[in-house]
Amino acid sequence: MKTLKPKNFDTQIIGELQPLKNYALSLTHNSEDSNDLVQETVLKAYKYKEKFEEGTNLRGWLYTILKNSFINNYRRDVKRNTFLDTTENTFFLDVASHRTENQAELKFIRKDLEEAIDQLPLELRITFTLNIEGYKYHEISEELGIPIGTVKTRIFVAKRILREKLASYGREFGMTSKQHA
Repeated sequence: MKTLKPKNFDTQIIGELQPLKNYALSLTHNSEDSNDLVQETVLKAYKYKEKFEEGTNLRGWLYTILKNSFINNYRRDVKRNTFLDTTENTFFLDVASHRTENQAELKFIRKDLEEAIDQLPLELRITFTLNIEGYKYHEISEELGIPIGTVKTRIFVAKRILREKLASYGREFGMTSKQHA
């Protein structure tokens, strides 16, 4: 097995950073998380560079490392069921008098959301409502007597319609349509 010379390896890695960042962003939908994922990928690439053979597809190898790291991180986070608190004063978390939500604004958002859901076609509305109430796809499928693929399609279409109707809130809260496409 012929490995790359260190200088050549460094140059090729640097040339792949932007495509890696783009791919990581498409997976994470978050700039900071994507940067962390790229950094983790590059560290693993250097750690295992003796396993990379010169003349093979470096970009494919890096994409595989990145994708596997993303999947492993996702699985680890799901197992932990993590909750990240970024506030400095964590002792205020459960104190009712320190809530900062704008209750009036939340009422308007909820009203708009309910109206948008009510305007969905009946079969989409029922399927979507069951889903947001916590029912699993297979449970909805059994309850409505429809194939699971139909359940998934109806939920997908309902989300797309709601995303379009409520796009102004997405812009207000810093979400783009690319993040949800």
